[in-house]
Amino acid sequence: MVQKYQSPVRVYKYPFELVMAAYERRFPTCHLIPMFVASDVVEEETNEDGSTTRVQRRCALDVDAPRLLKRIAGVDYVYFIQNNTLNRKERTLHIESHNDTFSNRVIIHETCCYSVHPENDAWTCFEQTANLDIKSFFGFESNVEKIAMKQYASSIKKGKEIIEFYLKELEDEGITQVPRWTPSSLPLPVSRPTSLFTSLPAPPKPAITFPISIPLPINAKDSNSQDDTQDSSKLQADVLTEILTGTPEDKLDADYIKRYLGDLTPLQESCLIRLRKWLQETHKGKIPKDEHILRFLRARDFNMDKAREFLCQSLTWRKQHQVDYLLETWSSPQVLQDFYTGGWHHHDRDGRPLYVLRLGQMDTKGLVRALGEESLLRHVLSINEEGLRRCEENTKVFGRPISCWTCLVDLEGLNMRHLWRPGVKALLRIIEVVEANYPETLGRLLILRAPRVFPVLWTLVSPFIDENTRKKFLIYAGNDYQGPGGLVDYIDKEIIPDFLAGECMCEVPEGGLVPKSMYRTTEELETEDVRLWTESIYQSASVFKGAPHELLIEIIDASSVITWDFDMCKGDVVFNIYHSKRAPAPPRKDPLGAHGITSPVGNNVQLIDKSWVLGQDFSMVESPLTCREGESVQGSHITRWPGFYILQWKFHNMPACSATNLPRVDDVLATLQVSSHKCKVMFYTEVLGSEDFRTACYDVQSLGSMTSLESSHSGFSQLSAATTSSSQSQSSSMISR
Repeated sequence: MVQKYQSPVRVYKYPFELVMAAYERRFPTCHLIPMFVASDVVEEETNEDGSTTRVQRRCALDVDAPRLLKRIAGVDYVYFIQNNTLNRKERTLHIESHNDTFSNRVIIHETCCYSVHPENDAWTCFEQTANLDIKSFFGFESNVEKIAMKQYASSIKKGKEIIEFYLKELEDEGITQVPRWTPSSLPLPVSRPTSLFTSLPAPPKPAITFPISIPLPINAKDSNSQDDTQDSSKLQADVLTEILTGTPEDKLDADYIKRYLGDLTPLQESCLIRLRKWLQETHKGKIPKDEHILRFLRARDFNMDKAREFLCQSLTWRKQHQVDYLLETWSSPQVLQDFYTGGWHHHDRDGRPLYVLRLGQMDTKGLVRALGEESLLRHVLSINEEGLRRCEENTKVFGRPISCWTCLVDLEGLNMRHLWRPGVKALLRIIEVVEANYPETLGRLLILRAPRVFPVLWTLVSPFIDENTRKKFLIYAGNDYQGPGGLVDYIDKEIIPDFLAGECMCEVPEGGLVPKSMYRTTEELETEDVRLWTESIYQSASVFKGAPHELLIEIIDASSVITWDFDMCKGDVVFNIYHSKRAPAPPRKDPLGAHGITSPVGNNVQLIDKSWVLGQDFSMVESPLTCREGESVQGSHITRWPGFYILQWKFHNMPACSATNLPRVDDVLATLQVSSHKCKVMFYTEVLGSEDFRTACYDVQSLGSMTSLESSHSGFSQLSAATTSSSQSQSSSMISR
């Protein structure tokens, strides 16, 4: 049972020295934290010039736990050891805390850091991480975990308030500034072990909670670069303006979270930051915006593992079908502009963008016959992409987080012709794709004038809609929407569409029957569907145990550059690059791989003959790279010789456990994840001349950080800085992750 916590950036708009003066007032006890009974200095040491002081404290906590649990554990108080290192010269305070009580059963470790804001030295930042690992606790492990996390989350939430309370106390006493350290500002060093616990209650036996190193701020990148001649007040004003009007680029700041993401619990903040950090490590250059990550976390109730898998699948889908560029590349056919009865219409009372769909007036059969299922899907995806963009705009306009939209569906005119089987099939496909890639984007769905046939349609559709989404549906029959609890509760009267007895003209097309002259043949529609969804520059391949996938690249110019960009959709592989002077035999597709696994035709190719000897017939030109499920890998190799290069994705075998060690849980789970010994990789490769490669690197660098749901237009996504540096110095090769 392991719980992890990582705080967002928290910023105090006070100098470091003043914050330290407030922090010291928390000891030996703090009336604002009733559970913090007492603390005593065990050891204190200051170095010769007085710049660094190390203090060790033993802190007693009165845990708010059931009396029965305390009696079973045989304790009244829980003790923690806190080690503080204050560096006045560097202006940092590092805090490390761990439990002294039950340390063999429960491992609690917390680290905190106060530091100067990187762009405003009149502000102080705070960072915090913690780990709770319950090995065993008399059979009450689950209860102890809940108690610990509840109390820790409560102390985190209160932490900033406590420091600000003591800052206000200092201000009331007329202390608004504490001079910075200079070599002569402190007396001679102190080194004094102290007698143990003159002020603490007699140390009983142990209980449980997290340490109380009260949370304060963390580093944030909130300001634009300023000229050195600007004074501090001007800098502070500019930084504050940026916090209120812009989005931090690097870390999450507490003010930014509240302004752009809404109220999150400390543990929800932690999940967001940890998932974002994981994405930064494995998906370089392709990080979705925080709002988008948060949607996937909410859709999985902040279960990190489930949300990560859910999000990775969606990112791969977006990349494969180039959804990031849909708004720029997709142009709705004229038939959609004339007969698709949906459009954006102002916003609801909560500031959410409002989308109006007159489904009852739509000729679904005509649209499917004229356009095909894939064109309709693309159109719906463009609507969702536009919805994300409008949510961002409304967040800035209304000054509060707006992460979803409201959809108003008018069913007047709905009849049995809307239950045409291919039309329902297309609708179910659209729902499936939207549910998988745009979770938590629908804030409310208002269904108006539902006819008698609606329950039939609802029975067909509802099983494909997530339970949390179904809870957002409000259904009105007849004219019920005009009374109390109807539209006016959610939409201002002034913008209710005219066709719903409102006063606002709505520009949504009225629909009508699509002329049969616009219908297309089945062959034409199939060709169009294939073209729409095969435009991706990426290819997919399966990797089996005993049957790697290999790609042949012939190099004429010895100074060429092979680039790659691939995503691990399923399973773990080892990526290798080989060189051979002679061409391998024509690609063979093993009909039967190891363990009797059938290799699908067309997406598993093997080139290296089993008779070839490494070091004689071919050579390895890169160190093997292990790639885990969900990772995105980009890199390049500058070729030294002409000839034939083989890129290989090989099934990653888990290392065998030694005779004295039991298999690790992670290893077992990883083995189970790869069902039937099969992995799947989606890849793109390109060969560039050395001059073209340097130009591409320069273009990527000039684009800056590729964040949000956007990625570089260059053929191999975004190269890492290390790759760029390698190419410019003409080094032999580089693999970047």
